[in-house]
Amino acid sequence: MRIIAGELGGRRIGAPPGAETRPTSDRVREALFSMLEHEDVLVGARVLDLFAGSGALGLEALSRGAARVDWCDPAPPAVRTLEENLATLGLRGDARCGVHRQAARSFLERQRPTDPAERALLALLDPPYPLTEDELAEVLAALAEGWLAAGAIVVVERSRRSPEPTWPEGLRRFRTKDYGETVLWLAEPELPE
Repeated sequence: MRIIAGELGGRRIGAPPGAETRPTSDRVREALFSMLEHEDVLVGARVLDLFAGSGALGLEALSRGAARVDWCDPAPPAVRTLEENLATLGLRGDARCGVHRQAARSFLERQRPTDPAERALLALLDPPYPLTEDELAEVLAALAEGWLAAGAIVVVERSRRSPEPTWPEGLRRFRTKDYGETVLWLAEPELPE
């Protein structure tokens, strides 16, 4: 795998061993980040990469100008690979990078920002396909409770065979894109009426 563009563009990164991790393909990452750049949510953003795996999505965001990325993954092999990738890229210990070895829902419930300036402008969720729809709905509900800045975008990557995520109150889908077996669901905070 490689980082597509930005200050780290072209640099290679590793993927965690085993079948549990399913890294986002270069083609899907390139299309996703083109959309996100068009939406103007990357430069200076706080980004959450909630099912991090190798960290490729968050690394792509950082490479393209994100101010901070927080990666969450409970699996030791994934966290080891992410930390190796950060070291390879010269980012180990960088204040812009936060690595959290815990499940996404746990992180969201325990680390909720108290300062609105610390809210995320972009949340990237590429959960393993075995994650149930109910578990994904719980993570999205935790994310919608005080984590998202005005104008934020939430991206959920799932298999074409998976149903549309159950969006919690406060989030609404505004776009869907299909890339072969992969579907990207994009949502945003609902504006109060």
